[in-house]
Amino acid sequence: MVISWLLDERPNPLAERYRDLIGPAPYCSAFQTVMELRFGAIRAGWGEFRRRRSSVGSPSLPLLQPDDLMVLICAQLRANCTRVGHALGDKLHDGDRWIAAASIRTGWPLVSHDGLFRGAPGLQLITAALR
Repeated sequence: MVISWLLDERPNPLAERYRDLIGPAPYCSAFQTVMELRFGAIRAGWGEFRRRRSSVGSPSLPLLQPDDLMVLICAQLRANCTRVGHALGDKLHDGDRWIAAASIRTGWPLVSHDGLFRGAPGLQLITAALR
């Protein structure tokens, strides 16, 4: 998950590549992404102090919440993906679809290393992942 690489202070060549791709543009996180970050911290057994000290779900990282328009965009994205045979239309990818819908809702590109998002209808994607 690119956001976890960007928030981690340890050296990471992929994080540096994404910092170069994003440039000075501000970034935020979809509610689904924050949930996944928090789940990872809980699953790893991080204590309350470590979770608070980390940037996982930090108030300094703007959080995109769903609204009625995002719900509509997510439904339309699923229909469009299903129609063209894109995997993002599958039920299995509900969480990923919410992340894509948040990107489309804001008009900002999605930064992801996950090839699933390539070619999704209406989605602008920034990625360093090789095909």
